[in-house]
Amino acid sequence: MTMTFAASARRIAEAKSLAPGGVNSNFRLGISPTPLVVERGEGPYLFDADGNRLIDYYLGMGPMILGHNPRPVIDAIKAQLESGILFAAQTEIEYEAATLVKRLVPCAERVRFSCSGSEAVQAAIRLARAATGRPTIVKFEGHYHGWLDNVVWSVAPQASEMGERDAPAHVPGSNGQDPNAGATLDIVVWNDLDRLATRLRRGDVAGVIMEPIMCNTSVIAPKPGYLDGVRKLCSETGTVLIFDEVITGFRVAAGGAQALLGVTPDLAVYGKAIANGMPVSAVAGRADIMDLMVTGKVMHGGTYNAHPLCMAATAATLNSLLDGSIYARIEARGRRLMEGFERILRDRQIAGRVQGLPGIFHVSLGRREPIGDYRDQLATDKAAYVRLTTALLTNGVRALERGAWFLSDAHDDATVDATLAAFDRAVVAARP
Repeated sequence: MTMTFAASARRIAEAKSLAPGGVNSNFRLGISPTPLVVERGEGPYLFDADGNRLIDYYLGMGPMILGHNPRPVIDAIKAQLESGILFAAQTEIEYEAATLVKRLVPCAERVRFSCSGSEAVQAAIRLARAATGRPTIVKFEGHYHGWLDNVVWSVAPQASEMGERDAPAHVPGSNGQDPNAGATLDIVVWNDLDRLATRLRRGDVAGVIMEPIMCNTSVIAPKPGYLDGVRKLCSETGTVLIFDEVITGFRVAAGGAQALLGVTPDLAVYGKAIANGMPVSAVAGRADIMDLMVTGKVMHGGTYNAHPLCMAATAATLNSLLDGSIYARIEARGRRLMEGFERILRDRQIAGRVQGLPGIFHVSLGRREPIGDYRDQLATDKAAYVRLTTALLTNGVRALERGAWFLSDAHDDATVDATLAAFDRAVVAARP
């Protein structure tokens, strides 16, 4: 039966008198055929205002690695709630959570918690400048590090705006953005060590921030030797290397991309899967840099940092991930999905590309060749992919229109089978 979404569309239209566009994040706008109004989640499923049961691959934009209502996390939050909500003091549960982060993450000699990835990024950038006494931060074209004015540059520029590879343009991400906020930010094309080396050897760069796996654009892996080369360059030039592991952290491996790929940054930022949906982020890294928050007058604050309920969720989530069995299950089922999608596209003679990792991979249409950087993905057919995700939704599968697919431990073999069948129907329905 083809699913419809009239109740969601009606409620979104009504809610526009309450919130701009009827939503509270711009990333929820413009979804085809409508942004959804969800009533509840259960395992790998969402149940919406129209009564549809949808297999969910948004997973809250990535956090729900254990699924939508994992008992250990819910029980931990309930137990902590009985002790109180907020204290403006320290709790043992935050120390337990920090101990787990330190145990799992190679760079984590110290940990500070906050609420969002955007906040953690700002803390890391501030620490890099304090540690080096230098002004400039280097980021990469197509990488996303939050929505604040000083970093939301050249995240999704159009081809006509980008400039040359040797000197990418500074393209603001929003109207109303402070035009001076990018004055100490430089943009470099990712996966090109020579271009980065030329920039760092000028000696004025405080920090290099990157997604170690480019999850916000096509789930692009670093080229062999690239991250090792970046690590060496940063060490040679006295530059702080920052990994943005908001997506990759605790998703691609228990220790994140740095553990998976064997390259240790000076600082790293985390969010999303760290607490299976509760608003938690963290900056972790070298003790000498992190302790500048105490010894170097580096300001870092927040009323809700290390919120006890969120710390309970963090500890429960990370304890669930410790033995690696969840990653083994996600590996097997994610591989089945990736290989199944490739087979269906091939059998249906549809040009498409599936790349990435089992827990976070990317599907695009209109291109079969590997996508190696932001500029490559401009050649994909985004309109065709939106038609595909719309057809998937009407067939009971919710997938992100930007191409990312997130897996959880709750996606079992039966869910994968149902998804592959829906994908086959949808690619046929979405043909022009």
